[in-house]
Amino acid sequence: MAPVPASVAKQAELLRMDGNTYFKKDRIGAAIDAYTEAIALCPNVAVYWTNRALCYRKREEWARVEEDCRRAIAIDSGSVKAHYMLGLALLEKQECTSGIKELEKALDLGRGANPQGYMVEEIWLVLAKAKYNEWKQSSSERLQRLQNLRDTCEKALKQHNLLSVSEAGDSSNDNIDDCSKQFEYLSEVFHKAALADRPSQISGT
Repeated sequence: MAPVPASVAKQAELLRMDGNTYFKKDRIGAAIDAYTEAIALCPNVAVYWTNRALCYRKREEWARVEEDCRRAIAIDSGSVKAHYMLGLALLEKQECTSGIKELEKALDLGRGANPQGYMVEEIWLVLAKAKYNEWKQSSSERLQRLQNLRDTCEKALKQHNLLSVSEAGDSSNDNIDDCSKQFEYLSEVFHKAALADRPSQISGT
């Protein structure tokens, strides 16, 4: 790409500043127009794309947030804001694993650039919530499979005990006690398995 003339780059910067002013006044449409003009003049400046993405985020136009953030990352892979907002957009699309990956990247970059910056805490909070939601979803699915397995085991155990009693012709209290102990043990095994499925400490690393 040919270098942009200094006069053009200066005009793009003025448009960015106009966009910032509009954004602060909550004139989102005007801000988008200003950033779009800046992009048209200097498409290789990542901040113009992330600023416009921030406007689209405000409007919850997540497909456009994703598009602009990907363009920004292609220009500057170290853009904290681009990775962060891309992560948010992917979470909105229910692409949790990819969204978490982008949030983790944003957190790592943010900690490297400014460990005490407000964005680091904000990103960490969103990441923690995303990881918890991902765990909750997968945990629910695992617990359902565990319950299905327990039902199958209990059914098989009942059939086994009925068959044993029928073959032995013995329904004494000892056999009943053995059967009860087997069910208690089975219940204990599945209870422990369910308890083991708890979230570990959520880390941003």
